[in-house]
Amino acid sequence: MESSVSTRDQQLLERAIELGRNGLGSVSPNPQVGAVVARDGEVLGEGWHERCGEAHAEVNAIADCGGADLTGATLYVSLEPCCHEGRQPACTDAITAAGIARVVVASDDPTEKASGRGLGILRDEGVEVELASGDLAATARLENQAFRKHARTGKPWVLFKSAMSIDGKVATSEGDSQWISDASSRELVHVWRAEVDAVAVGIGTAMADDPQLTVRTPGAERQPRRIVFDSDARLALDSQLVSQAPEVELIVVVSRAAPRSAIEALESAGAEVVVVSGENEPLRVSDALSQLGKLDPPVTSLLLEGGPHLAGAFFDAGEIDEIRLFIAPLVLGGANARDPLEGMGATMIADATRALSLTTEIVADDVLLTARLREW
Repeated sequence: MESSVSTRDQQLLERAIELGRNGLGSVSPNPQVGAVVARDGEVLGEGWHERCGEAHAEVNAIADCGGADLTGATLYVSLEPCCHEGRQPACTDAITAAGIARVVVASDDPTEKASGRGLGILRDEGVEVELASGDLAATARLENQAFRKHARTGKPWVLFKSAMSIDGKVATSEGDSQWISDASSRELVHVWRAEVDAVAVGIGTAMADDPQLTVRTPGAERQPRRIVFDSDARLALDSQLVSQAPEVELIVVVSRAAPRSAIEALESAGAEVVVVSGENEPLRVSDALSQLGKLDPPVTSLLLEGGPHLAGAFFDAGEIDEIRLFIAPLVLGGANARDPLEGMGATMIADATRALSLTTEIVADDVLLTARLREW
């Protein structure tokens, strides 16, 4: 961070980033934001953006001060304060009205309606503004990868999840895959589902497993939208996905070659059908993500649970941003046993995608490997 920011400033900004994480899974398509109000290093109030459409973090932190005089106080916030009025008034107005003299910001807002404007307005009003750099800024950006990617590309951030054996297989040569991962690992996947806007599989997985793709953990406040990539609109009307469509949103992504009668049947059963174009699967994946990002509300984050074929198409399209891979203590063998990613892939080692970061974690009997491929 800049030299004018003290160690105590860094600590309070870390606290603001930590508070922002409380909004994960409940604020989309808005970003996760946390804020702290302090004077002379002593915390006066804290807050975070709790739900989309409700008060922003800065307003909640100011309210948490209980009406205290904030003249000359410092506001620490994990994301650049907004300067436009949407469902909530501009946070820059609330900051200046409270008499706050200094604002320390962890990361920028990449959207066109912000992108430095909020900081400029605060400076014009005589508020001292400090913008973080280094590790703290990077941490704050990583907390909002879905928001940042959607702001910059119009597409959702994609998390690919899979489970494989020690020898890199996700199914036997006969297609059996249930269950490679431990029960604790599968419970963790339900937590991830609750944190994203949508969960996606391919038609092969939908037909073989007849999944629900819902969050089945106690206290879940919302269900992600379920998405099936189904070029020919073959999804069975009596499947669990379609049967639950009136209650839990279902989107079926089809190609222009899909029969009109099949599309209409899915729509009549309560599914939303998205028709995509492109001369190959990666191009159709890219078009699908663009269309999903334009829905109301948009899909800004997607958990890809589909099989190797669909995952390969996403990878070839350059649309996988993070991989979470459970490695189970099993050895399957078999020349025809399936790998996590198919598709075209890289032809030379020099062309391989190198992860920006790699972490490991023990989950019961499994090892969870997390690889971040892109940063937005």
